[in-house]
Amino acid sequence: MSTALSLDGLSLYWPFLLADYIRVVEYAAAVVAVIILISSLDDLFVDAWYWGRRIYRRFVIEPFIRPLTPAALYQRDEQPLAIMIPAWLESGVIAAMIENMVSVLDYRRYVIFVGTYPNDPDTIAEVERMRRRYKQLVRVEVKNPGPTNKADCLNAVVRAIFQHEEMTGTEFAGLVLHDAEDVLHPLELRFFNYLLPRKDLIQIPVLSLERHWSELVAGIYMDEFAEWHAKDLVVRESIAGSVPSAGVGTCFSRKAMLHLLADGDGEVFNTGSLTEDYDISARLAEARMQSIIARLPVDYRVTRETFFGFGSQIEHVIRMPLCVREFFPDTFRTSYRQKARWGLGIAFQGWGSMGWRGSLATKYFLFRDRKGIVTSIVAVLAYVVAAHFLIFLAAEKLGWLPARYPSIFATEGWLLAVLTANAVAFALRLIQRFYFVARVYGWEQGLMSVPRVVMGNFVNFAATVRAWRLFLANALFGRRIVWDKTMHDFPDQAELGQQRQRLGELLLTWQAVLPEHVDAALAAQDERQQPLGRILVSRGWLDEETLAEAIAFQSGLPRTHVTEQMVRQFHDLLPLDLMVRRRLLPVGRDETGRLVVAVPSPLGDKALEDVREAVGDVPVQRIARESEINGGLRLLRGVTPGIEGHRAPPLLGELLLEKGLMQREAFEAAMELYRPDVDGRIGEYLVRCGIVKEEAIEATVREQERRLAVAAL
Repeated sequence: MSTALSLDGLSLYWPFLLADYIRVVEYAAAVVAVIILISSLDDLFVDAWYWGRRIYRRFVIEPFIRPLTPAALYQRDEQPLAIMIPAWLESGVIAAMIENMVSVLDYRRYVIFVGTYPNDPDTIAEVERMRRRYKQLVRVEVKNPGPTNKADCLNAVVRAIFQHEEMTGTEFAGLVLHDAEDVLHPLELRFFNYLLPRKDLIQIPVLSLERHWSELVAGIYMDEFAEWHAKDLVVRESIAGSVPSAGVGTCFSRKAMLHLLADGDGEVFNTGSLTEDYDISARLAEARMQSIIARLPVDYRVTRETFFGFGSQIEHVIRMPLCVREFFPDTFRTSYRQKARWGLGIAFQGWGSMGWRGSLATKYFLFRDRKGIVTSIVAVLAYVVAAHFLIFLAAEKLGWLPARYPSIFATEGWLLAVLTANAVAFALRLIQRFYFVARVYGWEQGLMSVPRVVMGNFVNFAATVRAWRLFLANALFGRRIVWDKTMHDFPDQAELGQQRQRLGELLLTWQAVLPEHVDAALAAQDERQQPLGRILVSRGWLDEETLAEAIAFQSGLPRTHVTEQMVRQFHDLLPLDLMVRRRLLPVGRDETGRLVVAVPSPLGDKALEDVREAVGDVPVQRIARESEINGGLRLLRGVTPGIEGHRAPPLLGELLLEKGLMQREAFEAAMELYRPDVDGRIGEYLVRCGIVKEEAIEATVREQERRLAVAAL
């Protein structure tokens, strides 16, 4: 009986309960619409300022000024600059980033300082490998084990920079901040050099490297940075007279760094903030130091697929501001965790440390920075409300809604005006997003920026929820906030469209040799037909380790170090005569079972074919120092007892070539037919072939013995 009454009551009251629920959803929609309108009016003000300023400058200012050109940067003498790179768990990208940086930068007076942690041996090993290669690289050991935070790492780097100044007597005009995934433009340091010391914080635009059009999460960063750094930061500088550092592509003047040192009790970066770059910008603004978003139009050459990959690949030359490019996260989880760190540092920690200090313009942009902790949630609530209304509309059409109250959107005319204004503002938002994205990445990516707006809203929602959770856990329960590491990717050489440099150019770029030494070695190379690197090493102008690193970088092959144990363990994997003729040593097998050989330089096609015939497969090559190869071959032939502990002198044939006592073509032709077990010693064989005279062999053997005795000391 009671069950029947309950069902009767439910059937009587559920239409009214449903009508009440619809009314609650409508009120929620009204609140959401008003909040979105306030945020939209804020965005429209920035839009109006940007376009008004752009039109004004186009017709009133630009016709009467001479624009800065890349050629003008070369008229300013180079000032010493320091590059700061914090590196926690960056072993996968730090070497490639440094290689690319040194290769592309068109500047000489700079030193790279990389901060590493004592409990991150893989990153330390990679930085040390680069330090042996590049004379302008300094590794800085952070005192505390990681992860601490980026500010703590950078403070150690800054201390090392000022210690370097004391030891060398060099004063850096500026300190440039970069991350381990950054791709630099060749003119970046020249641009900073041109603006120093007049500006105290120089921020160049940051853009995402281009992603495939189907990558929705990764594409968010293409869209947001293309618009933010082309429009919003320009407006911010114009109105407030300052810009926040992006954490990369930022140059601080010496004056700014000294002020921050004095202001921060001996520490430049605030270790209490996850966004130390944002914090430092605010402190410089309070000190009335000049900060700018610096834009210099330059040409970039890019290759793109047309019509979403259904057309042909076309190479474009696009003109856009000199910028820093990098890969940003491409999964939902890594993206929202990174953005949560940004939101936590900028909105919550920034609010706590800076409050609402500053001019009215400064307070306005603080509001813009912090409104995301509300609007990101409201944006997704708008999707939820819209989904409800679609369900209500469908139910009504199907006759499933027995009754409902008159809609407040029908009775309250101002709400319809709000919705109309929001629709217009959203359309303008999409049009502008398309414009800024298409300017940099093409119309296909511009179109894809429209659906990516939805994905961006959900990523920002998840990031804001996480930021709120971390903030409340810290505020209520004292839970420590730590550096939430984002793993990075770095593009390979082919993706960057870069060509391998010639060895001499590469060594000059690395500052490993002097220009006059390269010129002298090139002249000797023409006379003696010797490789350039070997001439530089033989004359003491270049060390063997750097040469091996340069050859490995130039050829794209990994490095290895040959030990006596390797030589003895793997000597039976190849015939001795093949090793001697081709100047290589077997050093093991890779994970697939392929033979790994150590070589002083990449093998030619004929040598690879010889090895393939001997073992049935093409070997995996790794670059080793020439002295290690020479020592290993001597060990196998019983000439020396071992190769450990000293640098082996050149083999007889290389020494004859070094002295110009025979022609390389004749030597290489003879070595193709040389068999140690049949032809005996190489010197006697070369004499029998008529390639070199016996007295030349005797003199060269004495020189070889002399060098061997010196090397053993």
